[in-house]
Amino acid sequence: MENQSYWEINSKILRDRYPGLLDQLMRGDDGLADEDIKIETSSSGEPILKLKGLYAHSPRDPAKEGKRLATSAIAEAAGDKAPLSVFIVLGFGLGYAAQALAELKPQSPIIIVEKYPALLRLAFDLRNMEALLSRNNTAFVLEADGITTALSHFEKSLGEKLKYEIIRNRPLTGIDEEWYSSVENKLRAWAMKGDVNSATLKKFGKRWIRNILKNAAAIRDLPGISRLAGLAAETDPLPVFLAAAGPGLDRVRALLPEIRKRCLIVAVDTSLRFLARNGAEPDFALVIDPQYWNSRHLDRCVNVNTSLIIESAVYPSVLRLPFKGMYLCGSLFPLGKYIEERVDPKGAIATGGSVATSAWDFSRLLGARQIWIAGLDLAFPGNKTHYRGAQFEEKALAESCRITPSESWLAGAMRDGIPCTGPALGGGTVRSDRRLSLYASWFEHCFRQYPEIKNFSLSDGGLAIAGLEAATGDALLALPDQRKEIDARLEAAFSRVNAEFFEPQEAQRRSQRYENAVADLRTALEQIKTCCQKGEQIASQALRASQALRQNPGPAEQKKLLANLDEVNRLISSSEAKEVAGFLFPANTVEETGNCLPEKDSFRSYLESSIKLYSSLKEAANQIKEQIANSK
Repeated sequence: MENQSYWEINSKILRDRYPGLLDQLMRGDDGLADEDIKIETSSSGEPILKLKGLYAHSPRDPAKEGKRLATSAIAEAAGDKAPLSVFIVLGFGLGYAAQALAELKPQSPIIIVEKYPALLRLAFDLRNMEALLSRNNTAFVLEADGITTALSHFEKSLGEKLKYEIIRNRPLTGIDEEWYSSVENKLRAWAMKGDVNSATLKKFGKRWIRNILKNAAAIRDLPGISRLAGLAAETDPLPVFLAAAGPGLDRVRALLPEIRKRCLIVAVDTSLRFLARNGAEPDFALVIDPQYWNSRHLDRCVNVNTSLIIESAVYPSVLRLPFKGMYLCGSLFPLGKYIEERVDPKGAIATGGSVATSAWDFSRLLGARQIWIAGLDLAFPGNKTHYRGAQFEEKALAESCRITPSESWLAGAMRDGIPCTGPALGGGTVRSDRRLSLYASWFEHCFRQYPEIKNFSLSDGGLAIAGLEAATGDALLALPDQRKEIDARLEAAFSRVNAEFFEPQEAQRRSQRYENAVADLRTALEQIKTCCQKGEQIASQALRASQALRQNPGPAEQKKLLANLDEVNRLISSSEAKEVAGFLFPANTVEETGNCLPEKDSFRSYLESSIKLYSSLKEAANQIKEQIANSK
């Protein structure tokens, strides 16, 4: 009767807050036999689980053990200066560690990962989980792929970058090592996303700012991709062929002219020349990367039937190339976003760190229901990095010499991304790396998010991606010839866009909005510069006085100083251009500085960090302001 009452308590909460989870628990049939599960009573009187002959908890005091594991994880999180932590419990068992976490950290998100729904049902039968289940920030993951979705949900809802701490139930994760290892691989890929973005920002941030300012007029003069939305979905949906640049692209070389007859073609910049040389000039090609060497992929490309999809931070020479047309996707950076929002929003496009991810999302925006993909290997099948004749390969061959042969470049390309192996789409395994597996996780997430889109891979030697089906060239060639219909739809769409976007009065209004946006940005940057100068002056004077007297001011004086600096921070934080000026700094630097109350023994450190912040932010605002003036 007591156990039944626990289920009644827990199932009522599940019904109200986790109806999908309750349905899964009621289904059963998750691969565990009755003889695999045994319940015993610990020395402390609490129930304990024995699974396949192994104790999942301490036979003496499971509650005490759970509290120890939770306390250890909390201490690890507290010792890290990273933002808010999510606690991930791998292997729920009867929930002792998760319940201790809920009691010790009521405000922190908890993600519970458990392979067997039957064990959750058993725990809810045997123990009162009301405190754990009633929280607003508890999530249950019963499939390995769901972990990144849960993390992204918390990151989005909390509006912060998250760090995670793991509590492993060693017996349970050991019994199903392969399943839990796949969860941890996805966790590492998710975490590495932030490291990749930070490193990229540090390396190319100033280049992005210069490019956007040189290209700013394009935001006024070029239409956005939102005007092409649904083009492939009108009347009968058109299939899209997406050409990435992996080794698998070589497999469809001979089929390309026939593919062009049947599909609307979307290419990444890296594969553009390959398609044009082999009888399949793309309808669209995406150029997103702002680096100079990336723009060289378009060398000697005179594609009269190809329209470029570009981001406003691309290398400026790209905008002068002789393509049929150019369309802007929404800017990925604060400076571009600031201008676009005030002049002409272009239409967002997702980015997962690779132009191939953006190309897939653009295909989705076009309204594709079938996307046939070649070259999306995300691996090194046959020890190859790209299709034969790719610019990377040609450059390596051209620069090859006795001391640094082209093979050295190839070895470096396969080594530098943290090598690993993964399942191949056609069976077996294939060499890949952590960076490429991060892209694979992005695609898997999108394929789950848009299940109505069917994705087919024509290169089966690449990394297996959930939601991407292996397909043969014959299957694609069975599609009808639709090139006349494709060309007609494209021309109708382009004509409509030109008539609407370049209508004289609309162009004049857009030009005025552009002038206003640039003027407002310069004014806002000047205001930030003035605030930083004031904050720097206040903090510098206080630091000099403290150093001269060899002691900190009294509590009243410190309170007054903090109030003055807090006012400066408030003015900076309220500026519409704060993200533009602070682009090269952590997004929450200003807010953290304003909300930080220094300890008595760290008062001078607080002043020094404030001076450094104001000086750097002032310099950034001034540089952008000067570049705006020079770009006219």
